[in-house]
Amino acid sequence: MGYDIHRLVEGRKFILGGVDIPYHMGLLGHSDADVLLHAVIDAILGAMGEPDIGTNFPDKDPAYKGISSKVLLDEVKKIMHAKGFKVNNLDCIIVTEEPKIGPYRGEIIGTISSILEIPSSSVNVKSKTNEELGPVGQKEAVVSYAVVTIVKNTMTRPRSGGKK
Repeated sequence: MGYDIHRLVEGRKFILGGVDIPYHMGLLGHSDADVLLHAVIDAILGAMGEPDIGTNFPDKDPAYKGISSKVLLDEVKKIMHAKGFKVNNLDCIIVTEEPKIGPYRGEIIGTISSILEIPSSSVNVKSKTNEELGPVGQKEAVVSYAVVTIVKNTMTRPRSGGKK
């Protein structure tokens, strides 16, 4: 399971699930602050027993300043594949009062499934409000949760035809 929260601020792009969503505010962070992809990254890392996103991509490292979270997710996919795993299913929740996420849901799913090299039917993205409660409800922050199942990659390799 992965979780992330970022503050909404003026002067930043609103990037969610790798998609640039038009909005008058954006998410504050060292990278592009994509709260959804950060939750997905933590979910995948956790499922593999790896350290969290902050350990793998520290916000004190200038190499990650402004980096696209799509690049970070691709790096995590490479780690996952090197360990012999692939994503079986990914379920995500975005909690925000604004902007409305519904119109971008398909594009977000397509972006995530493309990066992870899995069918879009294996990715689910839901959006909720916080009923005007707390920092999310007061339009000060956006929260995201992700749950992932991974499986051993069982792609068969071609066998040699002869005996040795």
